[in-house]
Amino acid sequence: MKLFRWLTSSFAGLMLVSCVTINIYFPAAAAEKAADRIIEDVWGPAEVSQPKNKEDNGVEQQSLNTPSQTQQVAIRVLDWFISPAAAEVNINVSSPAINAIQTKMKQRHNSLKPYYNSGAIGLTENGLIVIHNAKAIALKDRNKVNSLVADENNDRKALYAEIARANGHPEWQADIQSTFARRWVGNANKGWWYQSAGKWLQK
Repeated sequence: MKLFRWLTSSFAGLMLVSCVTINIYFPAAAAEKAADRIIEDVWGPAEVSQPKNKEDNGVEQQSLNTPSQTQQVAIRVLDWFISPAAAEVNINVSSPAINAIQTKMKQRHNSLKPYYNSGAIGLTENGLIVIHNAKAIALKDRNKVNSLVADENNDRKALYAEIARANGHPEWQADIQSTFARRWVGNANKGWWYQSAGKWLQK
């Protein structure tokens, strides 16, 4: 009888976990891949610096990442309960609105690139850009750069909102913006400036 009650409570707990997972599921890995694709298109393949492979410890690293037998059983049980649709969620980044924003950002990048390189502008923690070093901008060009930064930020905000909308989950906008914020920095060129924990750092 005790075993039956334990199994019943365990089953109920698993059902609750699976339901919560489905309801709040945000496909973080798919979002990162989608962000990387868009960033590569906007900045160009030559602009994207691929992250280093952290799995350089051979067998030791592999053993650290291998789930224990108990963990494997738990994973299989959860996989059985969780809807296959939730496990296969992808990110749609090919709507007409997204493509239009992406095209504008791609065209603007040629004008922004010299200011990334000089450190005049930098990447923020919330997926936008700001003036980092105004002294690196010629006085005659400051209005133009301020306008470029404002236009870029408007398009980035619109991009995050459109991706969430295109996927039928407007509530994902903050997660999408946070994902892009990490990937802009992750894909930035060496020497570009970015914010981290309120401080400016250089790649």
